[in-house]
Amino acid sequence: MLWSATARLSANPSPLHLPVFNQSITVFGKSKPSRVCCFPSRAMETNDDTSKAKGLGFDDFLSKKPYSPPTWASHLKPIPSHVFSLAHLPTPIHKWNLPNLPQNTEVWLKRDDLSGMQLSGNKVRKLEFLLAEAVAQGADCIITIGGIQSNHCRATAVAAKYLNLDSYLILRTSKLLVDKDPGLTGNLLVERFMGAHIQLISKEEYAKIGSVALTNVLKEQLLKEGRRPYVIPVGGSNSLGTWGYIEAMREIEEQLQIRSNRVKFDDIVVACGSGGTIAGLSLGSWLGALKAKVHAFCVCDDPDYFYDFVQDLIDGLQAGVDARDILTSYGRQSGNAFIVEFLRCLSYWLKDIFLVGLSSDSCAGHSGQRLICSLYLFGFIICIRWRDILVAKAKGLGYAINTSEELKFVKEVATATGVVLDPVYSGKAAYGMMKDMAENPNKWEGRKVLFVHTGGLLGLFDKVDQMAPLVGNWQRMDVKESIPRKEGIGKMF
Repeated sequence: MLWSATARLSANPSPLHLPVFNQSITVFGKSKPSRVCCFPSRAMETNDDTSKAKGLGFDDFLSKKPYSPPTWASHLKPIPSHVFSLAHLPTPIHKWNLPNLPQNTEVWLKRDDLSGMQLSGNKVRKLEFLLAEAVAQGADCIITIGGIQSNHCRATAVAAKYLNLDSYLILRTSKLLVDKDPGLTGNLLVERFMGAHIQLISKEEYAKIGSVALTNVLKEQLLKEGRRPYVIPVGGSNSLGTWGYIEAMREIEEQLQIRSNRVKFDDIVVACGSGGTIAGLSLGSWLGALKAKVHAFCVCDDPDYFYDFVQDLIDGLQAGVDARDILTSYGRQSGNAFIVEFLRCLSYWLKDIFLVGLSSDSCAGHSGQRLICSLYLFGFIICIRWRDILVAKAKGLGYAINTSEELKFVKEVATATGVVLDPVYSGKAAYGMMKDMAENPNKWEGRKVLFVHTGGLLGLFDKVDQMAPLVGNWQRMDVKESIPRKEGIGKMF
């Protein structure tokens, strides 16, 4: 058999249990597509300094280089000593003419889906730093973990093979499929082409034991075999991996600086799956010159989890920044949460009932949002304004589970603009963004938005059965037998 082998990962029950995160079901309104073409902006200009720093020349690709951070991030610790050149950077930025935008709203696209072929997507930026450390530590193999169609695991398998390292992938699947060959669909095909060692685990075992314990089990097995494994967490999301999108923010700044027609982005929108990308983007935007508001659309877990996780990542860099100050997280919010915050905020300000008017940013929200509350006693009018309101359930039915409405949106965006979104990350994030724009147009009116396309095209191949009824029609071409033959170039048979 030519394909890489798969195995069922055996993990004894451990006292280290991680919680099973709640999932919610979302019902979205229907989108209203229109026939709008996408007109990309002219290609980004380059100057000598930028092309030297960013371009991948003959000797640059796969090279390991000393790393120097942006000046605005030089106080972060620890600073990586080296970085590999694995991605094709800089990735383009162009205007994205989505239909039905609010008045004077512009959406631009950061094409991190074009960071490579096998390595396409956001994960390669993290791997540039993580694999530099792995090689420096003398690793001969890489362990990582994710879902059965994990883009990160696929990128890790490819990058590891580029660097002559073996890869061991722990892939989460259903208990009905965990003892069966996982097949060759989407990311799995590339992983098995790379000779990755695939270990299958059920979702129930994953939830019970947790990703850290599972990777440790495999690490101990490999150490006993005399291997030197390096473990990369889910999505490559740790403090070291965060540097990938801190560096991406420097790249965006440089791209904006060399444009003759300057663009100032007010907002950055991105899908959130494991947290490392939003940690780097939000920290880079906060520390750098861009100062854009970062909106994270969570496709799994919930906002509270991601605020805390991102806080851990930036604390690991000694940034001294509160995640809730630099990040707007879109996920789940119940009606009860709103009432709790209303009463909490009201009681806070009633302490100062003798004051005529008050305004404060100190009222922290139940789901990670922050309130600005004003109490006007003359007229007895209470006005509450949300600054970081949680308006979209980007997770939908659950991680990597799509409604027909979400997949229809992905198809309509491709038909209207030529941009193919993946169904798990950017598709759900764009769907959530457009839904929020439709429901709250005043919030987005006149703003310039940068949407970061994080890749994941191969994930669409896992949705072919759901997508089949949505794609374009076909028909048998009607060719009359009387048509005379005319030779072309080659017979093609």
